[in-house]
Amino acid sequence: MDAVTPIGPPLNVETAKKAAAAALAEARKNNWLMAVAVVDPNGALIYYEKMDNTQLGSAEVCIDKARSAALFKRPTKAFQDAVASGGAGLRMFAIRGAVPVEGGVPLEMGGKLVGAIGLSGGQSEQDGQCAKAGADAIKM
Repeated sequence: MDAVTPIGPPLNVETAKKAAAAALAEARKNNWLMAVAVVDPNGALIYYEKMDNTQLGSAEVCIDKARSAALFKRPTKAFQDAVASGGAGLRMFAIRGAVPVEGGVPLEMGGKLVGAIGLSGGQSEQDGQCAKAGADAIKM
């Protein structure tokens, strides 16, 4: 997603549930325990669900990842990659709200940002894989 993607109207709760369901289906398929959050373009929580026995810290982390992806209009993996590159990439730590851990993905419909999804509970690549499944489920 390009950082200049226009912001559209926020997705509704039914669409948020559809994205979350697809993300958690990917987690279940792989026997991963996850928490999922879907936010609007402003980062306000629309939908949240935590699978039984998911680590408790993931409850907050998934919300933070979703908010970061929405507010900065990019996957949180972009911040993770910047930090991993070192040097100037370490400046990411100074950006309030930028979560440098994969698992947050913007949600786009009709070429516009309508929210974001965040997953937490597995390794960052697993979180990212599930978040992408959620985003793909509503992409138009």
